[in-house]
Amino acid sequence: MRYAIIDVETTGGRPKESKITEIAIFIHDGKEVVDSLCTLINPEMEIPEFIVRLTGISDAMVANAPKFFEVAKQIVEITEGCVFVAHNVGFDYSMIRGEFRSLGFDYRRDQLCTVRSSRYLLPGYDSYSLGKLCRALGIQVENRHRATGDALATTKLFDILVQKTEGNLSGFVQGEIDTKDLNPNLDLNSIDDLPEKTGVYKLFDEDNQLIYIGKSKSIKKRVEQHLSNYKANKNGEMRKEICRAEFILTGSELIALLLESKLIKQHRPKYNRMLRKSRFSHGLFKYTDQNGYICLHVKSMSKALDIPLTSFASAAEGAKILHAITDKYELCQKLNGLYKSTTSCFRFQTKECKGACIKAETAEHYNARVNMALEKMEFAHDNFIIIDKGRTKTERSMVWVEHGSYVGFGFVPFPVWRQSPKNWNDFLELQVEDKDDSAIISLHLRKNEDAQVKVL
Repeated sequence: MRYAIIDVETTGGRPKESKITEIAIFIHDGKEVVDSLCTLINPEMEIPEFIVRLTGISDAMVANAPKFFEVAKQIVEITEGCVFVAHNVGFDYSMIRGEFRSLGFDYRRDQLCTVRSSRYLLPGYDSYSLGKLCRALGIQVENRHRATGDALATTKLFDILVQKTEGNLSGFVQGEIDTKDLNPNLDLNSIDDLPEKTGVYKLFDEDNQLIYIGKSKSIKKRVEQHLSNYKANKNGEMRKEICRAEFILTGSELIALLLESKLIKQHRPKYNRMLRKSRFSHGLFKYTDQNGYICLHVKSMSKALDIPLTSFASAAEGAKILHAITDKYELCQKLNGLYKSTTSCFRFQTKECKGACIKAETAEHYNARVNMALEKMEFAHDNFIIIDKGRTKTERSMVWVEHGSYVGFGFVPFPVWRQSPKNWNDFLELQVEDKDDSAIISLHLRKNEDAQVKVL
């Protein structure tokens, strides 16, 4: 496998509004660099002063440099059959694809991000920015914020990643969309324009019928996965029908979950079969055994006659939570159905269970800890607001709960955010609570113990 390790300098930080001023490409065969292409590019627009200060590339320097179309063929040829590698690959790849799009050419390559792969293969560093990570690894970076200097530094980082994986980086390669079997009416350029931000997306067929609703921390990446996925039967069918995508930015993953649940039940898209009724297939239930001990267990909602204490998206998720509760509150694995035995549970043998399984601990003492665990699963307060990121840097999001019930969500601009919560009401979008909303909020709070909560 060959890799094209690439860095570009540009007139700005937004691919749709910026142009390339310099490009550096080093072709790596998995062992060493075997070819390269490095050149300034005339962006055919004025370079902003702050970019000049950052990169040192001025209008005068690029005045006689080739324009992008003059080196486009070289870029295509030298990267043919290569994986496109960059530090924060989404930016460099988007910039180059954007330049080719302006020429009417659909440039596509599989990609590998050295930020993502470094986080996995080289864990524990304070920062994974190119400069700080290289400094921590002892990689010398010359001509920082110039394409050749940064690309060479990325090449040295790439060598370390190759060594870590013994040359097998295939697990970190993100496949590009294969246009085979896609709907001929789908404009792939519109997929490129989707944001890499958190929100809800809607997929439509050629009759403008809504066929799927989803949520993601990166809308663009998730939609691309739908278009690339041959394995799942659902996606294998669906990818052939997708003609258009819409999105709603939320900033907050919790709001995306709540909105996704509501929209699926409202529109009932044909490929959202599992979530039309409820996203929660299993619940946590309790009963008291013949000896007076409270027992907890996870079971399918379809088999339940009573109301669950809380709900889960799967049996595995429920079992994981129940194991965590059992460990934290020193409960009995046997009583909670996590360990089958005719005598004591395994945890009693390791002295982590106080012996409720063999009645060595009284039901009164044991049940007190069970009830303490159950209290923690409920909302800690009746009236509160969960505060999170907004859709932009100039606002914050909020999820509002009153009297233990979900009221709605909203986005508050910073000038108002600094005021009393009573002034936030003007930005609250009221919602009709359904049975899943409280479970979604509870699960979010359990998974995000550091979530910012303002008690009213």
